[in-house]
Amino acid sequence: MTTTTPSRGRRRAPTRIRRAAGRAAALQKPRVILAGLLLLALTSVMLLDGYLRAEVGGDQRVRTGASAGKVPDKILDGGPILTFRGGQATTVSVPDKTIALTFDDGPNPTWTPQVLAILKKYDIPATFFVVGSMVSRYPGIVADMVEQGNEVGIHTFTHVDLSYQSDARVNREMQQTQLALAGAAGITTTLFRAPYSSETDAIDNYSWPVYQKLGEDGYTSVFVDTDSDDWKRPGVSKIIKWATPEDGEGASVLFHDAGGERSQTIKALPTYIEKMQAKGYTFTTISGVLQKEEAAGGQQAGSGQQAGAGAAASSQQPGGAQPGGPGQQGPNGQAGAAGTGSGISALQAAHREATGATLYEGKALIGAVAVAEWAVPVLSVGLMVVGVAVLGRFGMMLLLARRHYRQRNKRRFSWGPPVHEPVSVIVPAYNEKECIANTLKSLAQSTHPIEIIVVDDGSTDNTSEIARDAAHELGMTNVRVIRQENAGKPAALNNGVRSASYDIVVMMDGDTVFEPDTVRHLVQPFADPEVGAVAGNAKVGNRNTVIGAWQHIEYVMGFNLDRRMYDLLRCMPTIPGAIGAFRRQAVLQVGGMSEDTLAEDTDITIAMHRAGWRVVYQEHARAWTEAPGSLKQLWSQRYRWSYGTMQALWKHRKSLTDKGPSGRFGRVGMPLVVIFQIVTPVFAPLIDVFTVYSMIFIDFKAALLAWLAVLGVQLLCAAYAFRLDREQYRYLLMMPLQQLAYRQMMYLVLIHSCITAMTGGRLRWQKLKRTGEVGTPAGVS
Repeated sequence: MTTTTPSRGRRRAPTRIRRAAGRAAALQKPRVILAGLLLLALTSVMLLDGYLRAEVGGDQRVRTGASAGKVPDKILDGGPILTFRGGQATTVSVPDKTIALTFDDGPNPTWTPQVLAILKKYDIPATFFVVGSMVSRYPGIVADMVEQGNEVGIHTFTHVDLSYQSDARVNREMQQTQLALAGAAGITTTLFRAPYSSETDAIDNYSWPVYQKLGEDGYTSVFVDTDSDDWKRPGVSKIIKWATPEDGEGASVLFHDAGGERSQTIKALPTYIEKMQAKGYTFTTISGVLQKEEAAGGQQAGSGQQAGAGAAASSQQPGGAQPGGPGQQGPNGQAGAAGTGSGISALQAAHREATGATLYEGKALIGAVAVAEWAVPVLSVGLMVVGVAVLGRFGMMLLLARRHYRQRNKRRFSWGPPVHEPVSVIVPAYNEKECIANTLKSLAQSTHPIEIIVVDDGSTDNTSEIARDAAHELGMTNVRVIRQENAGKPAALNNGVRSASYDIVVMMDGDTVFEPDTVRHLVQPFADPEVGAVAGNAKVGNRNTVIGAWQHIEYVMGFNLDRRMYDLLRCMPTIPGAIGAFRRQAVLQVGGMSEDTLAEDTDITIAMHRAGWRVVYQEHARAWTEAPGSLKQLWSQRYRWSYGTMQALWKHRKSLTDKGPSGRFGRVGMPLVVIFQIVTPVFAPLIDVFTVYSMIFIDFKAALLAWLAVLGVQLLCAAYAFRLDREQYRYLLMMPLQQLAYRQMMYLVLIHSCITAMTGGRLRWQKLKRTGEVGTPAGVS
């Protein structure tokens, strides 16, 4: 038995184009992933910033008037410091003639540094109960606070009433604040003060379990017994009066260094300190109070437990880590407390040195917040710029489109003597068996004398044979079919230009059909010897599907309204491949259709401008084209268009310095295209992201009204564009859905193209699947 192996020599090697296409395809997935990651990063930054500002996950509920029947009386009647040593709830009072000065709600970049300067001037310490989100935003202030000898405690991360929160939320509030402290000052703390708390007699049945749980985790909860009520801004004298203890008693005194306008606090503080010192008071921290209580023999320290560390924490550190001795670390990467060789003073005994994962995670949190703090304002400014640019563009389009319409539709308007000379129509085709017959059938009805050159670019579906048969059946003797090796659309067009018999060449796609008068209207501007090229009015033929209707709106509003504006400004950026006419001389002058970019139509249009030719828009020359019928094909087409446009703009970047009439595109057209077709659309998703963010986390009604207002402006522009093109308004019913889905896809396509351009990727001309459903214009509704 013999086995025959097929000869390897019979296997055809892939062509250069296929190899390039394969490489491009291999690069697309990573770029799509990168685009998705950029969008995810933007969303994450916004959510982080919103979380820091209590816009995301914020909870403004504050419990009042709840029963305290489950809270032990000794706690309700006890001192302002609540500990759980040995698992037993115990309160500690501040010794006489002693003030534990405490500040809530900071740090604040305006008021906290002023408070610290006053404390430094009088050489007294204080305890700051900081909000984790503020710590992460202003880490330098907390570092200065700790370095100056002050003590810090936790005031939760987002300043929420913990009695309403789940255990998971409580743990998250504490852990995130610990990480913020670790990243800012390299420490964690065992002190805690609940937001909206006051004296111990305000503990109720809902908050008591929270304090018990935190006590089990090693936290010391701190309350007040003298409140300055400075947040009410009652005046300096009343703040001082209300903050003064009675009859020489000690007190945990509450001030605020954030949470509002604190100028009265700043004015009252020096006078208050001098007054208390004159009365013989000393100032200390919460740990200092506990140290005095220990020294006075208020409670016996546990066996082996040092005074400073034992006073500040219970038998466990926050998170369940056992207190560490000298050189020891708990599971959370926290080193031993004061008095254990850590270098932390006795007045900061509640601090733990952050090491290991805790320290690095804290640094990462501070870094992420710094990015968010920088990025979100920049994005906000970008949003304003984009919004102004978009509205400005709409206004400019409406004004110039109106002027263009009135100018070109005047009875006396004329390009010059009527153009009756025959023209050459070039139809590049690659695997267009579904459409080529309809294309030729439409050209057979042309009211202007034409020759038709079908250039088959190496089709594998008998396109050339179908074209010949269709021409024969229609009795068309003016059709030539040229077959060439597959070389791409630019090469096919150049072949057609070289083979053209007449001075004016019309270029169209193989899936496009013309109306009988299309060619006649299209060539009339050539009566003006300055005109080198004419852009026609491309219409979507298969518009009765959702995707088709979306593209129909885009063609009428985005493309044709734009072309009216660019025509008046004499800087038309693109002649559509579906319908365009050129002077053959001008095409040859600029070197023909270039293969340097994927947008050969944009490339040659800019080249015509730079060669000194005028490019105009002829609205009455209509062509009906088959738009992509699936999202995948649409993505492929628009990806090629946007990337090709970027290539063309980069290729002709020197047009910015061109002089005279040939430099008009560089001076006017290039900036407009870059701003309105690349930069603005790239940043336009900010509008949608901010809108969704505002609807969910800030003010749904206001955000919805703003979105509807923008939609209303777009509907107005679209309706006017439809009126100018005499289109049916019923398709505008699809516009709200287009804004929610289709527009987002176009943004992603453009972002994808930008990433491809920045990473140096290259694409080849791509073939879309056609159905041939676009027939003669009469059949299009």
